[in-house]
Amino acid sequence: MSQTELDNRRPIGVFDSGLGGLTVVRELRKRLPDEAIVYLGDTARVPYGTRSASTVIRYARGCAQLLVDRGIKCLVIACNTASAVALEILQAELDVPVIGVVGPGARAAVGAATDMQSQSPRPVRIGVLGTISTISSQAYPRAVSLVSTRHEVTGQPAPLLVPLVEEGWLDGDVPRLAVREYLQRLLAEDVGVIVLGCTHYPLLKQLIREEAEQLAAHPVQIVDSAQATAIAVAELLADKGLGAANATATLQLLVTDLPGSFAQSASRFLGEQVDAAEQVDITPSEATVKV
Repeated sequence: MSQTELDNRRPIGVFDSGLGGLTVVRELRKRLPDEAIVYLGDTARVPYGTRSASTVIRYARGCAQLLVDRGIKCLVIACNTASAVALEILQAELDVPVIGVVGPGARAAVGAATDMQSQSPRPVRIGVLGTISTISSQAYPRAVSLVSTRHEVTGQPAPLLVPLVEEGWLDGDVPRLAVREYLQRLLAEDVGVIVLGCTHYPLLKQLIREEAEQLAAHPVQIVDSAQATAIAVAELLADKGLGAANATATLQLLVTDLPGSFAQSASRFLGEQVDAAEQVDITPSEATVKV
């Protein structure tokens, strides 16, 4: 086996503030079944969505360094909050390709809005459901404007959805009422496309779709940023010649704290049975990332 083949078989590194990023891993495993993946969930410091930008950057640097030390060939920031504030910093500091979830989600939203606009003369507004931090960062409006200036973007913080997903409340009156409250505010702005701007939200995608269709007076497209990110990673690996063909795919799960409900929660996000994870420590020396 050549050195290039050996290098290409290095894992994809993925990190998130908790277990929500496993929805991205789930889509990566569907689209790239030959790829090894090492996932880091910073469960000791979840959530990132309520933290300051400087704190999130510090946490993201620590997570990135740990994965770089594990010999990854590319890094996926499977956290909308960290993608919003730390992506460009990590891209500048690391010697491996780095991709976040905001850019792919924005591009997919523009594509959906453009398709809808081809059937209607009026501009299609894009709505984003996300954490308070992601919405306040204005990351999605900036990312959309880099792709197209034809679509306005409206953000709606949905802070209750993460704890509902964490608790496994994916259907029933409680999550439905919460989703309806947030969608009513978003659909009041006449959006035609809704981006799930948090990696927890794909588990509520069907409920969000049902409520949006019921509340809206026009069709609404739901964009899953986890799916969009998996597509972007596949394109990145192909462009850089980093794909691992005919390899034995493995998945390694790392967490900074091992909650008692880990296996149940991780299995819910990943869509397959999870039995164990390795607990790791991220040292305080997060001011810089060594490459």
